Amino acid sequence: MLVVFCPFAAGYFLSYFYRFVNAVIARDLIADFGLAPSDLGLLTSAYFLSFAAAQLPLGVALDRYGPRRCTAALFCVAGAGALVFGLARDLTMLSAGRALIGLGVSAGLMGSIKAFTLWFPRERLISLTGWLIGIGSVGTLTATAPVEALLGPFGWRAMFLGLGALSVAAGAVIYFVVPERPLPGQGETLGEQVRMLGRIFARVDFWRLAAPLVLCQATFQALQGLWFAPWLADVHGLSRAAAADHLFWSAAAYMAASLALGPVSDAAAKRGVAALRFYQIGMLACTAAFVPIALGSQRWPLVFLVLFAATSIAAIIAYSLLTQLVPQAQTGRVTTASNVVLFGTSFAVQWGVGAVLGQWPGAQGRYDPEAYRFAFGLLLAAQAAAAAWLLTARERRL
Repeated sequence: MLVVFCPFAAGYFLSYFYRFVNAVIARDLIADFGLAPSDLGLLTSAYFLSFAAAQLPLGVALDRYGPRRCTAALFCVAGAGALVFGLARDLTMLSAGRALIGLGVSAGLMGSIKAFTLWFPRERLISLTGWLIGIGSVGTLTATAPVEALLGPFGWRAMFLGLGALSVAAGAVIYFVVPERPLPGQGETLGEQVRMLGRIFARVDFWRLAAPLVLCQATFQALQGLWFAPWLADVHGLSRAAAADHLFWSAAAYMAASLALGPVSDAAAKRGVAALRFYQIGMLACTAAFVPIALGSQRWPLVFLVLFAATSIAAIIAYSLLTQLVPQAQTGRVTTASNVVLFGTSFAVQWGVGAVLGQWPGAQGRYDPEAYRFAFGLLLAAQAAAAAWLLTARERRL
């Protein structure tokens, strides 16, 4: 039903735009506020920190009150955060605005998945999630070269004021257009709902499925959202405009792979390839695509960025597999349980890369290529370990 899918997709577009826009405006923020690398990493990752902090209570709220009301209210919070960010006068205000934005869009994907489990058969979840992320990825595209073109005539402050208004509008559309749906499991007490979260986190099969999702997507989000732009400049000598173009094409690859994921997974299923096997293959491919980036290969940076972006989309298959571990009444909690780990890790990666870069001597806002190799190498090792553990997974349900 389009009245369910389209409003949530519009909100998710904004969520992705917010997530990645700091990569292009980073130089403006450094110039306006005199930020150090660790300041920039901490500021940008405040989105991930508040996003992660919201996930566990969000999972309970989605299962208890439904995705329509929760998501609409939170997008109004995102609008307030954009206003604070656009009016900021120091690092504290910037960080507060960024954190409010992260809190406000924290239900963008999880609210959508919860709505899909209520309105659609679960076997359609991979396709619907792929299409949703494909539309959201248009937000990633918009947050690259198009933002660079708009910064000259309008500036980053005016852009964020406009984003605030759009966020409130997105919340209104979700609230007034999406129909209400009876929620399963409404007889559960709040205490029972919270205790179920503990049982989810205690499951080894949950962690085996969630770990590759977390490390693959956290790496992509943290680097595409901030550190790939300076990496392209410092390691490959690209201009700001050229780096923005590279990020545009990697975002385009992510979008195209998102839209193709559903048809490809359906075709694989018809040939007897289970969703778990498809997930395992995708995570191995994603790890392999990150190898030349982590090792600092001087050739074809655009090719490797595109390959890494395209293969990283396979991580979202985990959401469908995770919902199969629990009854329908608990799908909000199982997906947000994985998301709290994902965005907590994204915060750590985005801030941690900046902290590592700051340990090497730098000059004029540029960082040592060796520092990038060390930081990216740590991410590669973690991602490879998670992909290897996933190979031991077997199809299991409650």
